Amino acid sequence: MSLELTAPAPDVPDVADDGVWLECIETGETYAPFDEIRYTSDHGHLLEVRYANPPTFEDFQGQGRGVWRYRSALPFEEGVSLPEGDTPLHEAPRLREDIGVNTLRIKHEGMNPTGSFKDRGMTVGVRVAKELGVDRLACASTGNTSAALAAYGARGGMETLVLLPSGKVAAGKIAQAALHDARILEVDGNFDSCLDIVQELAERGEVYLLNSLNPFRLEGQKTIGLEILEAFRDDYGRFPDRIVLPVGNAGNTSALYKAFRELVQSGALDPEQVPKLTGVQAEGAAPMVEAIENGWEDTKRWDEVETRATAIRIGNPVNAPKALPGIRETDGTAVAVSDEEITEAQRDLAGEGIGVEPASAASVAGLQKLRHEGVVDPDEDVVCLTTGHLLKDPDAAFEAGGEPEPVANDTEAVLEHIGAE
Repeated sequence: MSLELTAPAPDVPDVADDGVWLECIETGETYAPFDEIRYTSDHGHLLEVRYANPPTFEDFQGQGRGVWRYRSALPFEEGVSLPEGDTPLHEAPRLREDIGVNTLRIKHEGMNPTGSFKDRGMTVGVRVAKELGVDRLACASTGNTSAALAAYGARGGMETLVLLPSGKVAAGKIAQAALHDARILEVDGNFDSCLDIVQELAERGEVYLLNSLNPFRLEGQKTIGLEILEAFRDDYGRFPDRIVLPVGNAGNTSALYKAFRELVQSGALDPEQVPKLTGVQAEGAAPMVEAIENGWEDTKRWDEVETRATAIRIGNPVNAPKALPGIRETDGTAVAVSDEEITEAQRDLAGEGIGVEPASAASVAGLQKLRHEGVVDPDEDVVCLTTGHLLKDPDAAFEAGGEPEPVANDTEAVLEHIGAE
């Protein structure tokens, strides 16, 4: 099985169910998609969902909006939906001019139902859980996954269990999971420790795992890339040169690359039209950047990670074997940015009226750094992906913003105060 951008469409195996099957990215072994619960191959390698007929842009015409517009690129005609997708591709003219690129658009995934891109994966993942007949869903989370899983589990009438690293998750995200009636367990460890436990629970058959190790999760997330291509083409008559995105578990990087590979396989997209995938991590949690800089085939686990960008505070990105080829095959790169650079980028986005949580702003911080270093050229058309809403982390937003100014309860006092400025 090849993850090369120009790899041909695979032959359909006997195990395929209505043109859908699972395939090991290392060995090419194939598995039936819904006969049993399966997250990895028999040898523990990552799986991808495969299709007998890779999609074309024409397949999406007349199919409505949102994630399920792309049903021809998904394993089902419909999912457990709130609905999700169809997020804005904002213009940011002042920021574009400051950074110095030809075009800059911001794909704001914080405008999904629970405020993050994770909803795209859950509409597919929870639908698969129903197909498999499971009744207890679970995830490890830095916050956004738990909020999305809780909401979609509630929509699907299913029990939800989430494991969070104690003291490391923004209050807004815990509040979402709690209100949607998830059972929340706070673990004395980091995200990667939580994921280890959830994987063990899944192996024992106690829960259905809906972290991005689950290949069906990424099917929903690849619709981000499809929306970007369609919207950018409709506005400019061409596709973007580069997509810059925050990297935690590397699910989005893997998902977008898969979307583009499938379009290349169908002939809908030429390989040279595929945007450069550019990953951004916080300096305190940058195993993907380390792997890219050293030419490694996989990442090395960081046991100690720290960043104010809680959504990407991950030291062992499980999708690295899928994401690293995506960056390299598209001639992209990866860069680490400081917490201070992330906060400044969060303020810059807010100055354009675009409110995001800190991890989301990492994409813009990374673009600013790469442009300054000359890695990104001034004539490039760039899309930055922002993954979560401002109110996901209200404490961080308050710290990044201005302080309230006390004033007397009097109109003249207010006039005097603002006049003095």
